[in-house]
Amino acid sequence: MARWEIKNVRLTGVAMSVPSKVVDTHDFDFFSSEEAEVFNNTVGIYRRHIAPDGMCASDMCQVAAEKLLEELGWERSSVDVLLFESVTGDYRTPPTSCILQNRLLLSEDCFCMDIPMGCCGCMYAITVAGNLLTTGNAKRALLLVGDTALRMGSMKDKSRVPLFGDCGTAIALEYDETAYDIVVDFHTYGKGYEALMTPHGGFRHPITPVSFKYEDFGNGIVRAPIHTLINGMNVFSFAISRPPKSIELFLADYNLDRNTDIDYFLIHQANKMIVDRIVKKLKFPQEKVPYNLEEFGNLGGASIPSLMVTRIREQLMKGEKTLLMSSFGLGLTWGTMWIKTKPMIIPDVILI
Repeated sequence: MARWEIKNVRLTGVAMSVPSKVVDTHDFDFFSSEEAEVFNNTVGIYRRHIAPDGMCASDMCQVAAEKLLEELGWERSSVDVLLFESVTGDYRTPPTSCILQNRLLLSEDCFCMDIPMGCCGCMYAITVAGNLLTTGNAKRALLLVGDTALRMGSMKDKSRVPLFGDCGTAIALEYDETAYDIVVDFHTYGKGYEALMTPHGGFRHPITPVSFKYEDFGNGIVRAPIHTLINGMNVFSFAISRPPKSIELFLADYNLDRNTDIDYFLIHQANKMIVDRIVKKLKFPQEKVPYNLEEFGNLGGASIPSLMVTRIREQLMKGEKTLLMSSFGLGLTWGTMWIKTKPMIIPDVILI
Protein backbone atom coordinates (compact mmCIF):
# COMPACT_ATOMS: atom_id res chain seq x y z
CA MET A 1 0.00 0.00 0.00
CA ALA A 2 1.33 3.44 -0.97
CA ARG A 3 0.71 5.02 2.42
CA TRP A 4 3.15 6.97 4.59
CA GLU A 5 3.09 8.45 8.06
CA ILE A 6 5.70 11.19 7.81
CA LYS A 7 7.12 12.28 11.16
CA ASN A 8 9.02 15.40 12.24
CA VAL A 9 8.00 17.54 9.26
CA ARG A 10 6.15 20.83 9.60
CA LEU A 11 4.37 22.80 6.88
CA THR A 12 5.79 26.24 7.64
CA GLY A 13 4.44 28.52 4.93
CA VAL A 14 2.72 28.90 1.56
CA ALA A 15 2.83 31.66 -1.07
CA MET A 16 1.08 32.15 -4.40
CA SER A 17 1.54 34.35 -7.45
CA VAL A 18 -0.72 34.77 -10.47
CA PRO A 19 -0.55 36.83 -13.66
CA SER A 20 -2.41 40.13 -13.51
CA LYS A 21 -4.31 39.39 -16.75
CA VAL A 22 -7.80 38.03 -16.05
CA VAL A 23 -9.99 36.40 -18.70
CA ASP A 24 -13.74 36.17 -18.11
CA THR A 25 -15.70 33.24 -19.54
CA HIS A 26 -17.67 35.70 -21.68
CA ASP A 27 -14.38 36.78 -23.32
CA PHE A 28 -13.99 33.47 -25.20
CA ASP A 29 -15.15 33.91 -28.78
CA PHE A 30 -16.26 30.28 -29.11
CA PHE A 31 -18.97 30.86 -26.46
CA SER A 32 -22.21 32.67 -27.11
CA SER A 33 -23.46 34.72 -24.17
CA GLU A 34 -25.93 31.97 -23.29
CA GLU A 35 -23.26 29.26 -23.49
CA ALA A 36 -20.94 31.27 -21.25
CA GLU A 37 -23.68 31.55 -18.62
CA VAL A 38 -24.36 27.82 -18.76
CA PHE A 39 -20.64 27.13 -18.37
CA ASN A 40 -20.37 29.49 -15.39
CA ASN A 41 -23.35 27.94 -13.65
CA THR A 42 -22.40 24.29 -14.22
CA VAL A 43 -18.59 24.22 -14.31
CA GLY A 44 -18.34 27.10 -11.85
CA ILE A 45 -15.34 28.84 -13.40
CA TYR A 46 -16.11 32.51 -14.08
CA ARG A 47 -12.60 33.91 -14.43
CA ARG A 48 -9.00 32.71 -14.73
CA HIS A 49 -5.57 34.39 -14.60
CA ILE A 50 -3.59 33.91 -17.81
CA ALA A 51 0.19 34.28 -18.19
CA PRO A 52 1.41 36.49 -21.05
CA ASP A 53 3.78 35.15 -23.68
CA GLY A 54 7.23 34.69 -22.22
CA MET A 55 6.05 34.06 -18.66
CA CYS A 56 6.65 30.49 -17.49
CA ALA A 57 5.51 28.52 -14.46
CA SER A 58 9.04 28.84 -13.09
CA ASP A 59 8.77 32.65 -13.19
CA MET A 60 5.58 32.64 -11.12
CA CYS A 61 6.98 30.07 -8.70
CA GLN A 62 10.16 32.11 -8.29
CA VAL A 63 8.16 35.21 -7.34
CA ALA A 64 6.20 33.20 -4.77
CA ALA A 65 9.40 31.63 -3.43
CA GLU A 66 11.21 34.96 -3.08
CA LYS A 67 8.33 36.40 -1.07
CA LEU A 68 8.00 33.30 1.12
CA LEU A 69 11.73 33.14 1.87
CA GLU A 70 11.67 36.82 2.81
CA GLU A 71 8.72 36.47 5.20
CA LEU A 72 10.04 33.24 6.73
CA GLY A 73 13.43 34.86 7.27
CA TRP A 74 15.18 31.81 5.83
CA GLU A 75 18.77 32.15 4.68
CA ARG A 76 19.09 30.90 1.08
CA SER A 77 21.92 28.58 2.17
CA SER A 78 19.58 26.83 4.63
CA VAL A 79 17.36 25.31 1.92
CA ASP A 80 18.47 21.70 1.53
CA VAL A 81 15.79 20.47 -0.89
CA LEU A 82 14.20 22.20 -3.89
CA LEU A 83 11.40 20.44 -5.77
CA PHE A 84 9.69 21.85 -8.87
CA GLU A 85 6.33 20.23 -9.57
CA SER A 86 4.97 21.15 -12.99
CA VAL A 87 4.01 19.72 -16.37
CA THR A 88 5.13 22.97 -18.01
CA GLY A 89 8.84 23.13 -17.27
CA ASP A 90 11.11 25.59 -19.02
CA TYR A 91 12.74 22.92 -21.21
CA ARG A 92 12.54 19.18 -21.86
CA THR A 93 16.03 19.13 -20.37
CA PRO A 94 17.58 20.22 -18.04
CA PRO A 95 15.29 19.95 -15.00
CA THR A 96 13.76 23.32 -14.18
CA SER A 97 14.55 22.81 -10.48
CA CYS A 98 18.25 23.11 -11.34
CA ILE A 99 17.61 26.39 -13.13
CA LEU A 100 15.62 27.68 -10.16
CA GLN A 101 18.39 26.71 -7.75
CA ASN A 102 20.57 29.20 -9.57
CA ARG A 103 17.90 31.88 -9.95
CA LEU A 104 17.02 31.68 -6.26
CA LEU A 105 20.70 31.78 -5.27
CA LEU A 106 20.43 28.57 -3.28
CA SER A 107 23.41 26.55 -2.12
CA GLU A 108 25.20 24.19 -4.51
CA ASP A 109 24.58 21.55 -1.82
CA CYS A 110 20.81 21.81 -2.44
CA PHE A 111 19.09 18.61 -3.64
CA CYS A 112 17.00 19.46 -6.74
CA MET A 113 14.30 17.44 -8.47
CA ASP A 114 11.45 17.92 -10.98
CA ILE A 115 8.13 16.14 -10.41
CA PRO A 116 5.70 16.31 -13.39
CA MET A 117 2.61 14.83 -11.70
CA GLY A 118 -0.11 17.30 -12.64
CA CYS A 119 -3.12 17.79 -10.40
CA CYS A 120 -1.78 15.53 -7.62
CA GLY A 121 1.53 17.37 -7.75
CA CYS A 122 1.34 19.29 -4.47
CA MET A 123 0.71 16.11 -2.49
CA TYR A 124 3.44 14.22 -4.38
CA ALA A 125 5.89 17.03 -3.63
CA ILE A 126 5.00 17.07 0.09
CA THR A 127 5.37 13.28 0.21
CA VAL A 128 8.77 13.24 -1.49
CA ALA A 129 10.16 16.19 0.47
CA GLY A 130 8.63 14.96 3.71
CA ASN A 131 10.38 11.62 3.39
CA LEU A 132 13.66 13.42 2.69
CA LEU A 133 13.29 15.56 5.81
CA THR A 134 11.86 13.05 8.27
CA THR A 135 15.23 11.75 9.55
CA GLY A 136 16.72 15.22 9.99
CA ASN A 137 19.47 14.69 7.41
CA ALA A 138 17.87 17.59 5.54
CA LYS A 139 16.30 20.43 7.52
CA ARG A 140 14.43 22.66 5.07
CA ALA A 141 12.64 22.14 1.76
CA LEU A 142 11.10 24.52 -0.75
CA LEU A 143 8.42 23.06 -3.01
CA LEU A 144 7.55 25.07 -6.11
CA VAL A 145 4.26 24.00 -7.68
CA GLY A 146 2.73 25.68 -10.71
CA ASP A 147 1.78 25.52 -14.37
CA THR A 148 0.96 27.53 -17.45
CA ALA A 149 -1.58 24.88 -18.36
CA LEU A 150 -3.50 26.93 -20.90
CA ARG A 151 -0.60 26.77 -23.37
CA MET A 152 -0.65 22.98 -23.43
CA GLY A 153 -3.99 22.87 -25.21
CA SER A 154 -5.51 24.14 -28.41
CA MET A 155 -7.07 27.58 -28.19
CA LYS A 156 -9.80 26.15 -30.41
CA ASP A 157 -10.67 23.38 -27.96
CA LYS A 158 -13.89 24.40 -26.24
CA SER A 159 -13.70 21.38 -23.92
CA ARG A 160 -10.38 22.43 -22.37
CA VAL A 161 -9.49 26.11 -22.79
CA PRO A 162 -11.99 27.58 -20.29
CA LEU A 163 -11.09 25.12 -17.51
CA PHE A 164 -7.56 26.21 -16.65
CA GLY A 165 -5.76 29.15 -15.13
CA ASP A 166 -2.06 29.87 -14.60
CA CYS A 167 -0.38 30.08 -11.21
CA GLY A 168 2.83 29.54 -9.26
CA THR A 169 3.06 28.55 -5.60
CA ALA A 170 5.80 27.98 -3.05
CA ILE A 171 5.49 25.69 -0.03
CA ALA A 172 7.99 25.57 2.84
CA LEU A 173 8.59 22.40 4.85
CA GLU A 174 10.89 22.19 7.85
CA TYR A 175 12.29 19.46 10.10
CA ASP A 176 10.54 19.83 13.46
CA GLU A 177 10.46 17.09 16.09
CA THR A 178 7.32 18.64 17.61
CA ALA A 179 5.37 18.49 14.33
CA TYR A 180 2.27 16.36 13.94
CA ASP A 181 2.54 13.37 11.60
CA ILE A 182 1.59 13.90 7.95
CA VAL A 183 -0.38 10.92 6.66
CA VAL A 184 -0.67 10.36 2.92
CA ASP A 185 -2.30 7.68 0.80
CA PHE A 186 -1.74 7.34 -2.98
CA HIS A 187 -3.21 5.25 -5.80
CA THR A 188 -2.62 4.82 -9.53
CA TYR A 189 -4.86 3.56 -12.35
CA GLY A 190 -2.41 3.52 -15.25
CA LYS A 191 -4.91 1.76 -17.51
CA GLY A 192 -6.78 5.06 -17.76
CA TYR A 193 -3.80 7.21 -18.80
CA GLU A 194 -5.30 8.19 -22.16
CA ALA A 195 -8.08 10.20 -20.50
CA LEU A 196 -5.62 13.05 -19.83
CA MET A 197 -2.63 13.19 -22.16
CA THR A 198 -0.58 15.01 -24.77
CA PRO A 199 -0.29 12.50 -27.66
CA HIS A 200 2.75 13.97 -29.44
CA GLY A 201 5.96 15.57 -28.19
CA GLY A 202 7.50 12.75 -26.20
CA PHE A 203 9.72 9.96 -27.47
CA ARG A 204 6.81 7.56 -28.06
CA HIS A 205 5.41 10.01 -30.63
CA PRO A 206 8.07 12.63 -31.51
CA ILE A 207 7.03 15.89 -33.11
CA THR A 208 6.50 15.69 -36.88
CA PRO A 209 4.52 17.91 -39.30
CA VAL A 210 1.46 15.77 -38.48
CA SER A 211 1.74 16.91 -34.85
CA PHE A 212 0.49 20.36 -35.86
CA LYS A 213 -2.38 19.24 -38.11
CA TYR A 214 -5.71 20.29 -36.60
CA GLU A 215 -8.69 17.96 -36.55
CA ASP A 216 -12.30 18.88 -35.85
CA PHE A 217 -13.84 16.42 -33.39
CA GLY A 218 -17.17 18.24 -33.28
CA ASN A 219 -18.87 20.11 -30.44
CA GLY A 220 -16.28 22.87 -30.61
CA ILE A 221 -13.31 20.57 -30.06
CA VAL A 222 -10.57 21.39 -32.57
CA ARG A 223 -7.02 20.35 -31.74
CA ALA A 224 -3.80 18.80 -33.07
CA PRO A 225 -1.82 15.85 -31.61
CA ILE A 226 0.65 18.30 -30.02
CA HIS A 227 -2.14 19.58 -27.77
CA THR A 228 -3.28 18.15 -24.45
CA LEU A 229 -6.66 16.44 -24.54
CA ILE A 230 -9.28 15.67 -21.91
CA ASN A 231 -11.78 12.85 -22.21
CA GLY A 232 -14.33 14.62 -20.08
CA MET A 233 -16.69 11.74 -19.38
CA ASN A 234 -13.89 9.34 -18.40
CA VAL A 235 -12.28 11.93 -16.12
CA PHE A 236 -15.61 12.79 -14.50
CA SER A 237 -16.42 9.13 -13.86
CA PHE A 238 -12.95 8.53 -12.40
CA ALA A 239 -13.00 11.64 -10.20
CA ILE A 240 -16.37 10.97 -8.57
CA SER A 241 -15.73 7.27 -7.94
CA ARG A 242 -12.16 6.31 -6.97
CA PRO A 243 -11.08 9.33 -4.86
CA PRO A 244 -14.25 9.31 -2.68
CA LYS A 245 -13.83 5.58 -1.98
CA SER A 246 -10.25 6.16 -0.89
CA ILE A 247 -11.24 9.08 1.33
CA GLU A 248 -13.95 7.00 2.98
CA LEU A 249 -11.49 4.19 3.69
CA PHE A 250 -8.89 6.68 4.95
CA LEU A 251 -11.36 8.21 7.40
CA ALA A 252 -12.36 4.77 8.64
CA ASP A 253 -8.78 3.51 9.00
CA TYR A 254 -7.79 6.48 11.15
CA ASN A 255 -11.13 6.75 12.96
CA LEU A 256 -11.65 10.33 11.81
CA ASP A 257 -15.04 11.99 12.18
CA ARG A 258 -15.72 14.32 9.24
CA ASN A 259 -17.83 16.59 11.41
CA THR A 260 -15.52 17.04 14.41
CA ASP A 261 -11.97 15.94 13.53
CA ILE A 262 -11.38 17.95 10.34
CA ASP A 263 -11.36 21.76 10.09
CA TYR A 264 -11.21 21.96 6.29
CA PHE A 265 -11.52 19.58 3.36
CA LEU A 266 -9.28 20.82 0.53
CA ILE A 267 -10.44 19.21 -2.70
CA HIS A 268 -8.67 19.69 -6.01
CA GLN A 269 -10.58 22.39 -7.87
CA ALA A 270 -11.18 20.51 -11.12
CA ASN A 271 -14.66 21.90 -11.68
CA LYS A 272 -17.74 22.60 -9.59
CA MET A 273 -19.66 19.54 -10.73
CA ILE A 274 -16.90 17.18 -9.60
CA VAL A 275 -16.25 18.90 -6.26
CA ASP A 276 -19.97 19.17 -5.51
CA ARG A 277 -20.48 15.48 -6.26
CA ILE A 278 -17.59 14.43 -4.00
CA VAL A 279 -18.85 16.66 -1.18
CA LYS A 280 -22.37 15.26 -1.50
CA LYS A 281 -21.23 11.64 -1.75
CA LEU A 282 -19.04 11.91 1.35
CA LYS A 283 -21.49 14.12 3.28
CA PHE A 284 -18.84 16.71 4.05
CA PRO A 285 -20.09 19.79 5.94
CA GLN A 286 -20.37 22.40 3.19
CA GLU A 287 -18.95 25.17 5.41
CA LYS A 288 -15.71 23.19 5.71
CA VAL A 289 -15.14 22.91 1.93
CA PRO A 290 -13.59 26.08 0.44
CA TYR A 291 -13.86 26.78 -3.31
CA ASN A 292 -11.81 29.20 -5.40
CA LEU A 293 -12.28 27.83 -8.92
CA GLU A 294 -14.79 30.58 -9.73
CA GLU A 295 -11.90 33.05 -9.56
CA PHE A 296 -8.89 31.00 -10.68
CA GLY A 297 -10.10 27.91 -12.57
CA ASN A 298 -8.30 24.58 -12.42
CA LEU A 299 -4.72 25.31 -11.30
CA GLY A 300 -3.45 21.74 -11.54
CA GLY A 301 -1.01 20.86 -8.77
CA ALA A 302 -1.23 24.40 -7.38
CA SER A 303 -4.95 24.01 -6.70
CA ILE A 304 -4.69 22.96 -3.05
CA PRO A 305 -1.97 25.44 -1.97
CA SER A 306 -4.00 28.15 -3.72
CA LEU A 307 -6.98 27.31 -1.50
CA MET A 308 -4.78 27.82 1.56
CA VAL A 309 -3.70 31.26 0.38
CA THR A 310 -6.98 32.57 -1.03
CA ARG A 311 -9.65 31.05 1.20
CA ILE A 312 -8.31 30.02 4.63
CA ARG A 313 -5.21 32.20 4.95
CA GLU A 314 -6.21 34.00 8.15
CA GLN A 315 -7.28 30.78 9.86
CA LEU A 316 -4.02 29.00 9.00
CA MET A 317 -1.93 31.94 10.17
CA LYS A 318 -3.65 32.24 13.56
CA GLY A 319 -3.74 28.72 14.96
CA GLU A 320 -3.59 24.98 14.54
CA LYS A 321 -5.83 23.53 11.83
CA THR A 322 -6.53 19.99 10.71
CA LEU A 323 -6.75 19.55 6.93
CA LEU A 324 -7.84 16.65 4.77
CA MET A 325 -6.67 17.04 1.16
CA SER A 326 -7.84 15.15 -1.92
CA SER A 327 -6.27 15.38 -5.38
CA PHE A 328 -6.81 13.44 -8.61
CA GLY A 329 -5.57 13.72 -12.17
CA LEU A 330 -2.85 12.67 -14.64
CA GLY A 331 -1.85 9.07 -14.72
CA LEU A 332 -4.56 8.45 -13.59
CA THR A 333 -3.54 9.13 -9.99
CA TRP A 334 -5.32 10.14 -6.82
CA GLY A 335 -4.44 10.63 -3.19
CA THR A 336 -5.60 11.66 0.26
CA MET A 337 -3.51 13.57 2.79
CA TRP A 338 -4.14 14.39 6.46
CA ILE A 339 -2.10 17.17 7.97
CA LYS A 340 -2.37 19.20 11.19
CA THR A 341 -0.71 22.56 10.83
CA LYS A 342 0.75 24.95 13.35
CA PRO A 343 0.46 28.72 12.69
CA MET A 344 1.92 29.38 9.24
CA ILE A 345 3.47 32.21 7.25
CA ILE A 346 1.20 32.99 4.29
CA PRO A 347 1.72 36.18 2.26
CA ASP A 348 -1.28 37.55 0.39
CA VAL A 349 -1.69 36.65 -3.30
CA ILE A 350 0.98 38.27 -5.48
CA LEU A 351 -0.07 39.73 -8.84
CA ILE A 352 2.68 39.89 -11.46
